[in-house]
Amino acid sequence: MIDYAFLQSYWWVLVSILGALLVFLLFVQGGQTMIWHARNDSERSMMVNSLGRKWEYTFTTLVTFGGAFFASFPLFYSTSFGGAYWLWMLILFSFVLQAVSYEFRSKQGNVFGRRTFDAFLFFNGIFGCVLLGVAVAMFFFGADFRVEKQNLLVAASPTISTWAPTHGLEAIANWRNLMLGVVVLFLARTAASLYFINNINDDNIYAHQRMALVFNAGIFVVFFLAFVAVLLTASGYQLVDGTVNEFEVVKYKYLYNLIDMWWAALLLVVGVLLVLFAVVKSIVVEGYRRGIWYFGVGVVLVVLVLFFIAGFNGTPYYPSRLDPASSLTIFNSSSSEFTLRTMSVVSLIIPFVLAYIFYVWRSMDKKMITKEEIDSTDHKY
Repeated sequence: MIDYAFLQSYWWVLVSILGALLVFLLFVQGGQTMIWHARNDSERSMMVNSLGRKWEYTFTTLVTFGGAFFASFPLFYSTSFGGAYWLWMLILFSFVLQAVSYEFRSKQGNVFGRRTFDAFLFFNGIFGCVLLGVAVAMFFFGADFRVEKQNLLVAASPTISTWAPTHGLEAIANWRNLMLGVVVLFLARTAASLYFINNINDDNIYAHQRMALVFNAGIFVVFFLAFVAVLLTASGYQLVDGTVNEFEVVKYKYLYNLIDMWWAALLLVVGVLLVLFAVVKSIVVEGYRRGIWYFGVGVVLVVLVLFFIAGFNGTPYYPSRLDPASSLTIFNSSSSEFTLRTMSVVSLIIPFVLAYIFYVWRSMDKKMITKEEIDSTDHKY
């Protein structure tokens, strides 16, 4: 039977899927941090146009992820977006710069020059990845907020959630949050190298990206293992049985979540193996270009597991460091049963949308990008 608790879990799974897809699609941001490595304008143009054909996927997925979170768990949306607004404004500002850059970089009448917009793309690549990692890290390491629903009755200040005076800047200064930000950045750069190898038919770019893959993947693996070690040894909140807003501190909480949810641990192992397979084979086997797909599936599985251990098994997915009772779970922060049930009917079209995206992606990538194609086309990014 589909009850309220099932609907809440169902929507957490959907939000998790969107978040996992977003992390994979950040290869666009990762690639933007690498266009300065191009040896000449021709190589840079091929790299930018390769990314330009996919940047809207990342932007749309980010908006959809935020919209799904707002619709299904509105208390999180009002708490985080309304409280940590400096963090979210920096993220959104960087993505606005990205959209403007792809739109005007090669347009006639560009008085700022291409290098200005290339700098904007680099800014989005660095800060977009790192700050999104910081935002997700708060799912595990907490944030400085309080939830006081009775404030809705106060006419002068009807605000449910209150935040620390720094409004999200304190999250950026947290070293554990920044660690995940670095992980996301070098994950995106690793994925970008694999994507360029798959999408651009140029011997110089291919050779350079194989070397870049060694560097970026090495840093990614080191920081990822460090983050996993920090996460699995960290304490976390556990919902007390039979209560809604009472929590107890549990040592090694996320390690226990993996043990209790053995299927999540299995998905994690499979995801990590796929990522390693894609990277190692792309480095070792000359001419191998399909690593991006194994890497992408692996990344999606790993990120799914991170979302699952953050929100399931009686774990608050948004712990409050100021007031544990204010911590948000999928049960105390969700929309009404009627809203979730209605949206669940609409969510049945998601597989068809994904199938259409796959079809369009495949149609665009039937032929690899070449220098001759970029030189002969009038539509350039």
